[in-house]
Amino acid sequence: MSASLLSIKNLNVAIDRIPILRDVSLDVPKGCMAGLIGRNGAGKTTLMRSIMGLMPMDAKSMTVNGEDLASVAPHGRAPRGISYLPEDRRLIPSLTVEENILLPVWSIGIKDAEKRLQWIYSLMPEVAGFRDRRALQLSGGQQKLVALARALMPGRTLLLLDEPFEGVAPVLSRRLTEVIGSLRNEGMSIILSESDDSHSADLVDRVYRIERGVVTAG
Repeated sequence: MSASLLSIKNLNVAIDRIPILRDVSLDVPKGCMAGLIGRNGAGKTTLMRSIMGLMPMDAKSMTVNGEDLASVAPHGRAPRGISYLPEDRRLIPSLTVEENILLPVWSIGIKDAEKRLQWIYSLMPEVAGFRDRRALQLSGGQQKLVALARALMPGRTLLLLDEPFEGVAPVLSRRLTEVIGSLRNEGMSIILSESDDSHSADLVDRVYRIERGVVTAG
């Protein structure tokens, strides 16, 4: 496996002085898909939000491609190819599917946005098929596909997928598995969280388990 894309050393996060993450250290090599497995409330979302700069934190180091993220503002993650699929999707209901996908383009500017959009549509033709529908008209599983498409607009380096299969019908879970599996050919590093490894076992190259804010390998 190649050198680390993401490296975290001794990350601690507390909310209202209550420890949520405790001395978390992990490495995700370039081109690696890592599973983050833990029950609800274990700290999976907090870890991903910390990587995105959305949580106050203390860490010995947190680097992506060797760059210290402590000096990068939260809005500076996306231009560096770091992207996040939140568990609750966070789509804007009144916007069309395509408008939701293009939100990162409007916020940070992406020079090859049209090329990137066509690549996403080739990866997920069904999303292209309902690109003109409003997000509120979609099922939960369809919304997950759209949220993944939106994350892929800037997400070229590190992709954080928080419970992508949660609340999704089996047929769309299988489709999401296919799409996520195909991303390993794109050379990006991925962290995929689940409460168990029922969907991710055949996808990931390494596994981290999290319990009560403590992360262990394997």
